Amino acid sequence: MRRLALPAVLSAALAASALALASPPAQAAPGPAGAPSAKGGAPSGDGRLDVLFVGAHPDDEAGTLSTLGQWNEFDKARTGVLTVTRGEGGGNAAGNEEGPALGLLRENEERRAVGKAGVTDIHYLDKVDFYYTVSTPLTAKTWDHDKSLEKVVRLVRETRPKVIVTMVPAPLPGQHGNHQMAARLATEAYFAAADPKAYPAQLREEGLSTWAPGRIFQTGGASGPTGEACATDLKPSRAGTLVRGVWGGRASARNGGKTWAQVEREAQRTYVSQGWGGFPDVPSDPSKIGCDFFTQIHSRVPFTLNNTSPTAMLEGAVQPGKGGLPLGTGFSLTTQSLGVTPGAGFKVTAHASAPRSLRGAKAALSVPSGWNVAGSGDLGTVGSKERTATFTVTPPAGAAAGRVQLAATLTAGKATGQATTQVEVQPAVTGTMEPLPRVSDFDEWAAKTGVQSLTGQVKPVLSLASGKSRKVRVDLANTTASAQSGTVKLDLPKGFSADAPSKPYTLAAGAKGSATFTVTNTDASLPTSNEGGTGGDYDVTITTTPSSGAADVQKGGLELVPTTVLPKATGTPAVDGKETAGEYPGSELNLSRVWEGEACASADDCSATGKVTWTDDALYLLVKVRDDKQGTVLGADDCKRHWRSDSVEIAIDPRGDSENTSTTFKTGIFPRMSDGKPCFERDADAHQGGPETAPGMQVASTVADPYDGYVIETKIPFKALPTAVDPARMGLNIFVYDSDTQDKTGQTRIGWSTWGGVQGDPYRWGLVSLPGHTPPAGMPTTPPEPVMPTDAASSVNSPESILQSVRTGVPLAAGPEAPRSDTARITGRPKPSSGSVGVRLRATGPGTAHLQVWDGKVLGTKKVEITRAGVQTVTVPGTSGVVTLAFEAREGGTASDVATIR
Repeated sequence: MRRLALPAVLSAALAASALALASPPAQAAPGPAGAPSAKGGAPSGDGRLDVLFVGAHPDDEAGTLSTLGQWNEFDKARTGVLTVTRGEGGGNAAGNEEGPALGLLRENEERRAVGKAGVTDIHYLDKVDFYYTVSTPLTAKTWDHDKSLEKVVRLVRETRPKVIVTMVPAPLPGQHGNHQMAARLATEAYFAAADPKAYPAQLREEGLSTWAPGRIFQTGGASGPTGEACATDLKPSRAGTLVRGVWGGRASARNGGKTWAQVEREAQRTYVSQGWGGFPDVPSDPSKIGCDFFTQIHSRVPFTLNNTSPTAMLEGAVQPGKGGLPLGTGFSLTTQSLGVTPGAGFKVTAHASAPRSLRGAKAALSVPSGWNVAGSGDLGTVGSKERTATFTVTPPAGAAAGRVQLAATLTAGKATGQATTQVEVQPAVTGTMEPLPRVSDFDEWAAKTGVQSLTGQVKPVLSLASGKSRKVRVDLANTTASAQSGTVKLDLPKGFSADAPSKPYTLAAGAKGSATFTVTNTDASLPTSNEGGTGGDYDVTITTTPSSGAADVQKGGLELVPTTVLPKATGTPAVDGKETAGEYPGSELNLSRVWEGEACASADDCSATGKVTWTDDALYLLVKVRDDKQGTVLGADDCKRHWRSDSVEIAIDPRGDSENTSTTFKTGIFPRMSDGKPCFERDADAHQGGPETAPGMQVASTVADPYDGYVIETKIPFKALPTAVDPARMGLNIFVYDSDTQDKTGQTRIGWSTWGGVQGDPYRWGLVSLPGHTPPAGMPTTPPEPVMPTDAASSVNSPESILQSVRTGVPLAAGPEAPRSDTARITGRPKPSSGSVGVRLRATGPGTAHLQVWDGKVLGTKKVEITRAGVQTVTVPGTSGVVTLAFEAREGGTASDVATIR
């Protein structure tokens, strides 16, 4: 691939772009242990990175830019970003662009934003950005996990980052499934890129080499004070973890003395399409600024345990260890298993390697007081071939349950470095509340990937309908080598009861089992969801007593959701945006609970009620909203992304058992568009789109004048739902979005069953019954495959990505490079004439050429199918700037080129 400097004609157009920034030189030091030198198709200079951030959407990196920028400014670290999608599924507060056009707009925002932190390289996988979901399995399927991982592995092998930073892979409440999946891909690629058995064609056919990044971190994981002490006085969220903090209060000379937190905030405001342009200022006093926190997922290199400097995360990988070990030294710990038993020994192995001989090397293991360690730790002479030392560690019989950090120190002469790992001391028998499917899926992934220490971040919770009963299973595991018997007890809060105070169990050695309780909410007056700001969450204590050893005490939770009975209508409601006496015989629903955003100043500011009924063929809903300030009235052709202004969202889970919203029905309804009429669309469900996705659905509204709110009424045919309704337990939720501004952003969200991220959590929606309801004939009870978006922005249509590829030599979209026998390039300089430019293309084989004339904005495009080798002239609209070429070879791979227009 031809590499060349960007033409001077673009300097003004790119002044604010990351592409215009001078690229700091790559570190010349060798990579971590196991990382071979470059050969073949690996880029030899510009494409290399010291640090790679992996996220799902443009702006996912925004909270780390203070840290990335500091590393770049003060430590000359070359930092890059990998973004899986271009964010086509997000909102647009800046214009009407949708789909790929919005994706390219968001790419430009991202490039300008990260450019403020010295990041010049952003790579995209070209995966589709679809709606908000909390489901990683749905994301994995939509993105084609295996193909996505292959791309991430290729990019790691191409750019050879020494440190990877990513998002949180665990399914924390409200955590976007796309974010989880991006972090999973980053973690899997951290291991797979170093494995010659992973995607061997990249090594055999593309000329790449394996690459082993030194360390990988996830964001978050601690709290701390403001001021510089946030890095030294931090408190990890979980025991046993290694967390680092990078203070944002350092002044940036290249940014006029502003703190890096201020620079980060300026960068975040670049994301105008996401409504971030109005973000408030951060404190000007550095003592009021806190840290970015990061938790280590894995490390292959030695570091210093007490290192709290801003570059602590780079130690041993980008920068030499403070203890004097040479850069390129490998040092890590592995354990026999995460779980260990008091009084029983387990194996811990230290692994060491070095770029040059380390004589008389020794590993020493540090364990909690009272634990016993057996093993010499002698490693002899450590070189490029890994040496190991194995210890037998025995916790005392009375060791307290919980996570423990083990540390080891590698010593060679006067040089030292450390490594850590975790174990979890387990009681003889453990008893945990059954996990949600997403948590079970994550635990399986963590075990398979080799990062079991990431488990345990999510508190086990189950939902329970107000005044109702449900089964609660406690999963049991005997961790000992002998049979165990005993009891499991649930301690429930006031207002709840179980069918028995405790349940007996008997488990063979190493066996698993369960005990199931029927739990009832006996006080239906207890707050549900986040009613009152704190209600809805009720702690459960699970005590498992074995026949020998200490009892296991663990926490779980019950989330109380609202419920109601929906009586059948006595007649057919008129869908006219008005309530007529007798139309809605059921109870009125309180829709005024705040679930996200600012609290309502008063009932007049934002509050709502709802009523629901049904006939043989449809559901009918009436929502009354009080609102003292009207948000943006959108154009009649802009009926989408309802959260941008005043609107109502209705969510229906027909069977009451959906794991994610891809098997539900969700609709957003605007009360009034610019033509004076209401409109609806479907979003984040089994089939997104306009009225064509919900045949027979009707909406009507009345909007008060002068404005003080509105009424929305709708008919939703049962046949528009993905499955037949279960009359005993249909999931239902109603949300109201309140905007008091004209910038297409909302400030407050209220609703019926309200929790953070609940719009993606069907299990936390309210539950309703429809006594006497008979589903229409032919309605399925198993949902069909969801209709998912497929229209993603592509790198071949992005001049900024093409220019980066030309500059760095890294192919587009983390794909392979087109073979020399099947490629194309621009020959000569394009000549303008009569509003267009003539471009000569020389191809060596068949493929598709994507050409753009670009001078900071796209002036013209042309797509040309090339059937054979040869030279041809293509005319493209536009007469200034450059012509970019992205060639997709028919046999696979891309080539990029650029030429300045005369």
